[in-house]
Amino acid sequence: MISTPNTHAWLDQVKWNDDGLVAAIAQDALSGRVLMMAWMNKESLQLSISSGDAIYWSRSRSKLWRKGESSGNVQKIQSISLDCDGDALLMQVEQIGGIACHTGRQSCFYRQLQGDEWQSMEAVLKDPATMYKSVDQ
Repeated sequence: MISTPNTHAWLDQVKWNDDGLVAAIAQDALSGRVLMMAWMNKESLQLSISSGDAIYWSRSRSKLWRKGESSGNVQKIQSISLDCDGDALLMQVEQIGGIACHTGRQSCFYRQLQGDEWQSMEAVLKDPATMYKSVDQ
């Protein structure tokens, strides 16, 4: 479990891009498998640390994205590291439900370059049509 910092000086050590975002990589804390990459802004990073759940910034929807809000596939943060340049985060997470990708796979990195084509190397664990429920219901 991560501890909540008492001050926000640590936020100033993050190199936010021109859009106020930083790349955040989620890695399975047990297996070490990279699950996904998403973006965080200051608010989402602060909320993630205070709640212990991964909360990202959705660039396509221009709003906070609480991982697992509609699918139930929440990420429980075990630790967060900042890279040497200060422009990327690595989060060790417990992936609830074993699915991180919106395609129903364990990882978003399921395609591998084979010759001159990207080939799917991982089976769908759960049909996305049955995984997502409307948050308006």
